[in-house]
Amino acid sequence: MHVTRRGVLIGAAAGGGLVALWALSPRRYAPPLSAGRDEIAFDAWLKIGRDGVVTVAVPQLEMGQGVTTILPQVVAMELGADWRQVAVEPAPVSGAYPNVPLAAQWAPLRNAWLSFLADDPQDWLTRRYAQDNRFMVTADGTSLAAYEAPCRNAAASARAMLAKAAAHRWGVDWEECDSDGGFVIHGDKKLSFAEVVLEAADYSPPDPPPLRSQPPAEVPSELGAEAPILFPRLDLPSKVDGSYAFAGDVRLPDMVYAAIQHGPIDQAELANFEPRDLAGTRGLITLVRGKRWIAAVAETWWAANAALDKLAATFTIRGALDSSRVADALDQALEKGGAKSIASRGAGDAELGKPTLSVRYDVAPALHGTIETASATARLAGGKLELWIASQAPEHARRAAADALGMALSDVILYPMPAGGSFDRRLEIDHAIEVALIARECKRPVQLVWSRWQEALAGRPRTPVAATMAAATSESGHIASWRARLALPPSALEFGARQFDNLTSWAAIEESSGRADPIALAGADPVYQIDNVAIWHVPTEIGLPTGRMRGNAHGYTCFFTESFVDELAAMHHREPLSYRMEMLGSDPRLAACLQRAAQLAQWNGGQDQSGQGLACHRIGPVESGGRIAVIATASQGEGGVKVQKISAAVDIGRIVNLDIARQQIEGGLVFGIGLALGAAIDYERGLPVSGRLAALGMPKLQDCPTIDVDFIASEGEPFDPGELGVAAVAPAIANALFSATGLRLRNLPLLAGASE
Repeated sequence: MHVTRRGVLIGAAAGGGLVALWALSPRRYAPPLSAGRDEIAFDAWLKIGRDGVVTVAVPQLEMGQGVTTILPQVVAMELGADWRQVAVEPAPVSGAYPNVPLAAQWAPLRNAWLSFLADDPQDWLTRRYAQDNRFMVTADGTSLAAYEAPCRNAAASARAMLAKAAAHRWGVDWEECDSDGGFVIHGDKKLSFAEVVLEAADYSPPDPPPLRSQPPAEVPSELGAEAPILFPRLDLPSKVDGSYAFAGDVRLPDMVYAAIQHGPIDQAELANFEPRDLAGTRGLITLVRGKRWIAAVAETWWAANAALDKLAATFTIRGALDSSRVADALDQALEKGGAKSIASRGAGDAELGKPTLSVRYDVAPALHGTIETASATARLAGGKLELWIASQAPEHARRAAADALGMALSDVILYPMPAGGSFDRRLEIDHAIEVALIARECKRPVQLVWSRWQEALAGRPRTPVAATMAAATSESGHIASWRARLALPPSALEFGARQFDNLTSWAAIEESSGRADPIALAGADPVYQIDNVAIWHVPTEIGLPTGRMRGNAHGYTCFFTESFVDELAAMHHREPLSYRMEMLGSDPRLAACLQRAAQLAQWNGGQDQSGQGLACHRIGPVESGGRIAVIATASQGEGGVKVQKISAAVDIGRIVNLDIARQQIEGGLVFGIGLALGAAIDYERGLPVSGRLAALGMPKLQDCPTIDVDFIASEGEPFDPGELGVAAVAPAIANALFSATGLRLRNLPLLAGASE
């Protein structure tokens, strides 16, 4: 096969050669996609069998977002395959699948001094890093940006090879052939992929690959959710019938089960336990002691967990964490802490003077509330460690397990499993280290499952934040100057220190201490045309390890901005929609979303205790970002907050799969409702006050409002919709409650505080 420098990933598995990736100099990898009997592997992305089945490799974690449908759909549309004959398999960890856009986006998390050199997805240094480090991380909605082009290139190359094989039989020019529905077509002649696939392997693809004139796209329909589904999810049937295997469903011969108990937050060390109390415990095999945890291994997980309950393990800790300590640290930082500039426009806040309005908002730490708790399976035999794990960062998990056992990285094999929800929780890799250590001690295949309590205790919550928003306005309400001062840990940098340097949580806090963190303040710079803007970060050490969560910084920065804009509108007796529209001249696409949402919701101005509130937001730059406008109808009564209806208008550029985009927006809105009304966690003496899902106040099915989502047709670049709904729904609900009750809620969760 011919190797080309033009493609993101070009090369030839069909000929048995190496897959080649090009940057400053070539990188070559053994073909990661293994062909079975009567199958031909084309490149690293797809293989076609003698039965006509097209199998697509997906190098991203499926956690409900539909990536195992989206990427195969890109391949199927470019290839001309029959969707009914498309299958999927998780790609192994390989340098053949670099997520270059995310590597560029996360450059500041890897190394501050290197970030300015490696923050461009087109830069050779970024690409080299992503390839050499097998950077296949699933995060920040980068799957299409990273993998659509190589999927299309691979499919177009395979289509050309199939066409050449068919054209040879017919004695025609291959360029006159097309493909559709799993057939190569020339006039009234056609041959199925199955009939020509073996011959196709003998041909070389053209350079460059002959891409179709139009990229994969679906046009928004007036039928909305009732529109026909052209590409139904590939994972749906098995999820419905229960055969879909998650990380916790792995079963190996002679496998045993482990439960674990971690110490309180944060620098806890295991001090004592009473193994004598375990005499006669049925099914118990052994105990495995870590420096900061203890695990029980048994024939069943329930037996292992019961053994832990009997151990009465005690831990020594340094400075037990309490929520009051966190609150005090944020208070002090907001009032007196040194601030670092994150963004500035015009004169910044130099001309702010005495603000027309200055208010404080607070956000509590929040848990992810995943259905599936941390789970991993390990087998250590013959000098090789095998891991079955659901990980958004598979190479980081693999490397951490290798380091924990003192093994060569090449001796660790990771089998990627799907996750039962993640919301960025599976970026953390603690359980990969733990299960590797437990497997070494018990000398049998072992599956580690964290209990719900351990998930609450040892998981890293979304960071708490305290913010002061201030603005100077004219009598009519025109905003002349805007200042946002946010006190919070450098949470993204802290995560990066854990992720890239494998630091402990307290070492990561120390490493990131005092540093400005633009990623932790993403979305704080308002989308509106305001001449003078200053965004300040007050890095705050709170003693609580924090992590990433669906929506990330946008989940609180949008709340601050859109709540504050609403307060300014009310202060100046301005109608909230027109007030925003007046300031959106630089973003007509977002203005269009606002207008469409108003039509959907039959917006009445939010007046007269209507209970309607709105919010809008953009994630990403003007040129390529995604946009959403949300109008919520809500009320507050004896039973708490009731959200009756959510209307959302969305612009995510070119839409590849309309049904999955709708699922992601709806799911994000419901997730955002959970963060608006619950999900908060408090700590006493280093322990969660409650670790039960029922205590998090998550919305149940009966609590979910009517949701209307409308997509605006756009020719912009595709934008992942998974985070958008999370960002905008909380301020929309808060503004709706102000409309209904006159109470201004400035805390998340909303009922944590209210003011007149």
